[in-house]
Amino acid sequence: MASLHTSASSFPGWLLFCCCCCLPLLTSSLPLKGAPGAHHACRLRKIHFQQPYIRNRTYTLAKTASASDKDTDNRLIGQQLFANIRESNRCYMMKRVVELVVKDVLLTEVKSQYPYVEEVTQFLASLTSELSSCQFSGKRDHIEKNLEQMKNKMEQLGDNGKTKAIGELDLLFDYMENACTDAPKKGGNKKKN
Repeated sequence: MASLHTSASSFPGWLLFCCCCCLPLLTSSLPLKGAPGAHHACRLRKIHFQQPYIRNRTYTLAKTASASDKDTDNRLIGQQLFANIRESNRCYMMKRVVELVVKDVLLTEVKSQYPYVEEVTQFLASLTSELSSCQFSGKRDHIEKNLEQMKNKMEQLGDNGKTKAIGELDLLFDYMENACTDAPKKGGNKKKN
């Protein structure tokens, strides 16, 4: 220990100490070149979803819109999004759903109809930005099919489709958390119609 202290007290000794001891520790947590990195690219930190402020804003916005939703028979955000989707592609799927909801719903004329739309939109956009390098693995067919079905259902519902999408933002929040964080919440994503 004394020799370590002595060699680390001079600049060349300190440099040698860092190169020999610290660099291997830093690089050991980085993925190896050529190693599959999709898992890490498709992960969000749990802290994003533990912020009471944005969770409350999202849930309040969903509740407000849900009160105007005239259709209680259909669901846009649900387990059907994961039909034939591998577990490893679920976060990618949710990233795509969030992108669709932000672009086709939250950034349209509805943004002036509900409280907190701007804050929730910024939050969701920041999540998709953080997942920008998240890619699917395997075949993309089922992902595109499920997205298309969701989009078609929303279009068939007309103006109420956007209302329904906003009314299900709480579900979207929960599904995104479950699919993209390392420690998924236990229990189901249940919402009464």
